[in-house]
Amino acid sequence: MPTTVTVRPESTEDHARINAVHERAFGQPDEARIVEALREDERFDPTLSLVAVRKREIVGHIIFSPIHIATSDGDLSAQALAPMAVLPECQYQGIGSDLVREGLIACRQAEHRIVIVVGHADYYPRFGFTPAGQYGIRCPFPVPDEAFMARGLVPGALDAIDGVVRYPPAFGGA
Repeated sequence: MPTTVTVRPESTEDHARINAVHERAFGQPDEARIVEALREDERFDPTLSLVAVRKREIVGHIIFSPIHIATSDGDLSAQALAPMAVLPECQYQGIGSDLVREGLIACRQAEHRIVIVVGHADYYPRFGFTPAGQYGIRCPFPVPDEAFMARGLVPGALDAIDGVVRYPPAFGGA
């Protein structure tokens, strides 16, 4: 049985190991580059970039970054959950779930109201994510409706929204 993991905010000493986790999990460096670019944003909050540690080794990482939903009434602040990675040999052991749960708690503690994710429709609903389209939130790029999801962190956070998510340049200008 695998040992449990500790989830904690990243430190600057973790950056190279976090990049390695993303590169191994995705088989290429694009996600690691996104994480690096997100750190350069002046709004980056290191308490929302979490690592999963098992036996002093980083085995997973998740980052939440500021985005906004452009509406006719102005911009609405939100957080993007992306990217998240777990070492291939450590997948399917609950590490990703631990990262998502702890990340949502950290977002709530930082008084964020909404989290958006583009991900597997059979994975994220267990954390309270539902299709964002039902709240009037649209994705700026083509994605299946069921894969573009939102989660309110406070009651009423997703009420009466009609807008398009705007991602920072780190995500390729989406």
